[in-house]
Amino acid sequence: MKIDFDKCGGLVPAIIQDAKTKNVLMLGYMNKEAYDKTVKTKKVTFWSRSRNCLWTKGETSGNFLNLVDIKIDCDNDTLLVRAIPDGPTCHKGTDTCWGEDNEQNPLLFLTELQDFINRRHEEMPEGSYTTSLFKDGINRMAQKVGEEALEAVIEATNGSNEKLVYEVSDMMYHLIVLLTSKGLRIEDVAAELAKRHDPNWDKKRRAAKAAGTME
Repeated sequence: MKIDFDKCGGLVPAIIQDAKTKNVLMLGYMNKEAYDKTVKTKKVTFWSRSRNCLWTKGETSGNFLNLVDIKIDCDNDTLLVRAIPDGPTCHKGTDTCWGEDNEQNPLLFLTELQDFINRRHEEMPEGSYTTSLFKDGINRMAQKVGEEALEAVIEATNGSNEKLVYEVSDMMYHLIVLLTSKGLRIEDVAAELAKRHDPNWDKKRRAAKAAGTME
């Protein structure tokens, strides 16, 4: 990684992003020494412009920023530092320097789950329920989606909200397994829904059907 420290007098901005929640936590500045120490210790370290010295975030509070990775922008003069915070990032005690809560959008977990199921599909570890589904084949996976969907319908009409969420979770898991077996991801479904959100989607769909170009 070639960082242009000279462009701004030896310092480059370092945007700190929570690697899990994807939220921006703070902005600091690094010189080469701070960058090298960050990479070596895996604790995010900055150059303090007010104290004119290195400072590792959390060295007094214990709220360290644990390095995950660093990316550089197209001009080689700004860093995106992904880290996992041990606690509040701001010296005022808030999660971020903008006073926002560093909460993860639960929908992001679907990508984590998809990645996990992909690894199961690639590695096929013994003793894994997911592995057993892949080994049972497409018909069994499709059957499980149908069974769990039926359970969700029953809970929706005659059960509780808590049980409905439970059964829909089962259905979603088995659906992701089924999609994975077909070389697809849950993001493909999200992309399709986003496409349908276009106000002109139905018009485009009918036009494609009439032209015979619809898959």
